[in-house]
Amino acid sequence: MIVITGSESFVGKELISQLKNDFKIIGLDAIGTKSEEYVFHQIDIRDPNIEKVIPENADVLIHLAALSRDPDCKGKSFECFDINVMGTLNVIQAAVKKNVKQIIFASSEWVYNEFKEGEEKNEESIIDISKHTSEYALSKLVSESNLRQISQQGVKNITILRFGIIYGPRPNSLSAVESIFNNIKTKNEIQVGSLKNGRRFVHITDIAKGISKAIGLEGFNIINLTSDKIITLGDIIEKSQKILNKSIKVIETDPKNINVRNPGNKKAKKILGWNAEIDIEEGLKTL
Repeated sequence: MIVITGSESFVGKELISQLKNDFKIIGLDAIGTKSEEYVFHQIDIRDPNIEKVIPENADVLIHLAALSRDPDCKGKSFECFDINVMGTLNVIQAAVKKNVKQIIFASSEWVYNEFKEGEEKNEESIIDISKHTSEYALSKLVSESNLRQISQQGVKNITILRFGIIYGPRPNSLSAVESIFNNIKTKNEIQVGSLKNGRRFVHITDIAKGISKAIGLEGFNIINLTSDKIITLGDIIEKSQKILNKSIKVIETDPKNINVRNPGNKKAKKILGWNAEIDIEEGLKTL
């Protein structure tokens, strides 16, 4: 039996579509309607009664629910920490009380601070919290620290997954991938800072597969889920124009200010046997 918070989210829906035939699923979310495919409870993760909807001895609790974008948290420190930190503690404490066998927590590559040119960071890289100005990143770091402490207090199986920048077919909350693709589809001109700006963008299907691979993992683990290589904005523009059979005007507003984030995925390959299988061209076609 699997309990998923944030079951109605972009990641939650894709994860459930992959797991529903093999597991009994209980979905928890503050928004959404009753599903015919799984048991659903409309509940806020800060609700002190949340343990009442978590069954005893469930196999795993996958905690996705959060304010999950930096713009949703910017200038809203109290709301961000209330949901992402205190809400997470509330859910985890309830899971511990109910003897849930494993906890999987959705974190983010944004916990890594500045990348030097050519640098690849891994799960052992030192993170300087004093360099962070993002409320969202800080909220994830604090929750990671809380989970580490909980594991040291005897909760054996905790898995923290640091997601790369996720993209895929969805109507809103667009990443740079969807935004650029949509702009090329609907406009004749696009502006970007630098065409060399890059991320290890990862398709929603691969993210859900990575979470699935983590089910049953023993011990305390922190694992990046990112694609195999850096994908630049130039790559996205080039391949989007090819797929859409369209050529538009591209304006670089700040070509020399290059921003690249490069969190590696070697640990995911080694421990989970997971690979990001959908390359950017294949992923763009799903949009």
